[in-house]
Amino acid sequence: MIEAKTTIRASFAARMARRARVLAEAGAQSRLGTRRGDPARWRNARLLWPLFSRDI
Repeated sequence: MIEAKTTIRASFAARMARRARVLAEAGAQSRLGTRRGDPARWRNARLLWPLFSRDI
């Protein structure tokens, strides 16, 4: 009998969890900047496009 193991589901779930965490962190930082009235929040690319930054 041939057996194969795959980590596709585990790696997919891990990637989705990481993306969700990145989005949540960016949202929290953006809300904090909004409350503080910080105009630099519009210049921070990782807050504007958190899923397209290189740290994912």
